[in-house]
Amino acid sequence: MYPSIKLLPNKEVFIKRLHPWIFSGAMQPQKDKIEDGLIVEIFDSRSNYLATGHFYNGSIAVKLFSYTQTEINQEFWTEKLNSALKAREVFFENLDKTNIFRLIHGEGDGMPGLILDFYNGVIVYQAHTIGMWYEKEKIAAALKSLLGEKLIAIYDKSTETLPDIFSKTMENGFIFGSTTVPHLGLENGNHFQIDWITGQKTGFFLDQRENRKLLETYSKNKKVLNTFCYSGGFSIYALKAGAELVHSVDSSRKAIDLVNQNVAENFGEITNHEAFCDDVNHFMKATSGVYDVIILDPPAYAKNMANRHKAVQGYKRLNIEGFKHLAKGGILFTFSCSQVVDRQLFYDTIVAAALEVGRSVRVLHQLSQGADHPVNIFHPEGSYLKGLVLAVD
Repeated sequence: MYPSIKLLPNKEVFIKRLHPWIFSGAMQPQKDKIEDGLIVEIFDSRSNYLATGHFYNGSIAVKLFSYTQTEINQEFWTEKLNSALKAREVFFENLDKTNIFRLIHGEGDGMPGLILDFYNGVIVYQAHTIGMWYEKEKIAAALKSLLGEKLIAIYDKSTETLPDIFSKTMENGFIFGSTTVPHLGLENGNHFQIDWITGQKTGFFLDQRENRKLLETYSKNKKVLNTFCYSGGFSIYALKAGAELVHSVDSSRKAIDLVNQNVAENFGEITNHEAFCDDVNHFMKATSGVYDVIILDPPAYAKNMANRHKAVQGYKRLNIEGFKHLAKGGILFTFSCSQVVDRQLFYDTIVAAALEVGRSVRVLHQLSQGADHPVNIFHPEGSYLKGLVLAVD
């Protein structure tokens, strides 16, 4: 039914352990060229069927989404999506409190290369593989059948995540329905304006929901610094908890405008919040301010292993500045979303930063992404978000 790929002898072990990636070095040479994005079936060297996935002419040559030989049609995707919806029933039961969350998280939901974020009735479709982009009409139809009136529109925002060879001929746009932006969403009772057209990622950073909620515990009557704030998620939670003062810092003017809009949306005109459009490292070095709580949530410092050492040094320098600006007894929320910097390496980097500044530090919480960003147990690489909450004396 689909083009077939044979593996070299003994290269099927990772597939039998249900890891969803096949590297090009595990494959036998192909007689015929396979186009990027095509569905392929994988066989071992003895011609036994193993799995089905999307092909791409790169280091990760196939991303697998089925271990049963079957037709990949709308019914197949409907079953995948229905499983993901069942895992998120608690979100759909509490839309009056939170109506923005991740619906599909790539490998974590058995659909590698696809992100679907749900924003109060609008789904943002972001393909990270050309194969998943080719599936968008089938998946959109499946979503409409499963969600019914809960679904207002589906917006394709894949040009930022697909290779240039494909994205340069594409345009983002609605696959189904339409609505205006910014689009108002609700998270734990807090209002956020979502702009998936010009905003970062799909419009909002949903993976920090539970960590933002935890921040409330430590923010009452405190002076809080939220760095790399984007649209102000942590800032809103700190203000809601009764923080004495909140400073939000981001190098993007659009981000700062979003912070101020979200503060106004939730609290009207207030005097205990100020946003600064500045490079975070410059701001930290230039300010003499001391804070009770600091959030360090930078973008990924490394996209690949070649940049890992540089990223580690960046995290170390950033956290040194964070420690320097914390009051005695202060709380540091520090994060890394770089997949190639694993949890232990990040932990060790923070240890090195604490040693350099000579502060006494205790770990209060070890954090990760929320439950709507599940990790496939056979794909530990999916646990990308690392966080620590530290008490600093």
